[in-house]
Amino acid sequence: MQTVNVNTPITITGRHVEVTDAIREFVTKKIEGIKLDYPRIVEVKVLLDVQRERMIAQIVLFCSDHITIDASTEGADMYACIDETITKIMRRMRKHKTRLMKKYRPHHQETIRKLDERVYDDTVLDYPEESPTDPEPLLIHRESYNLKKLYKEEAIMELELSDKPFVLYRNARRDVLQIVYRRPDGDYSIIELGNNL
Repeated sequence: MQTVNVNTPITITGRHVEVTDAIREFVTKKIEGIKLDYPRIVEVKVLLDVQRERMIAQIVLFCSDHITIDASTEGADMYACIDETITKIMRRMRKHKTRLMKKYRPHHQETIRKLDERVYDDTVLDYPEESPTDPEPLLIHRESYNLKKLYKEEAIMELELSDKPFVLYRNARRDVLQIVYRRPDGDYSIIELGNNL
């Protein structure tokens, strides 16, 4: 399973400083090392600036759902500034995800419903009480399901934000139907359905 960002478009611009291959490789490795989380990164712009004795590293992440996350750091060492800026970016991504999860987490008042207790006699049963076989279900609950086109990470996020046991979606990269669900050990599994559905 993919755990880091790969092939993310990264634009590195230098002001009053030459962007060397070493700096470019350092920035790319740091950005690709950001764990895949919500929101999904679409594009990255990096601005490196030198003003007299100050080094400034600014990183802007353009993410899915029109989310933009940016951070900047000033210091005496450009590599340390880039490192600190990446740390700030990751902290902001975690904060955004936590805020989003709190927003969609059901409140206790909404989840607990009080029902009136009723006692029925045996006449309400459609089958004998001592039946040798289990009864057939009397009612099947039907739900409408809105099939969305999502990336795998977005489907996992939707699963985390809801109380559904699974999420059925069309994979935005490969255009196939997939089901993502949480296993008993806490990991996620994906079942891919055939294209004839």
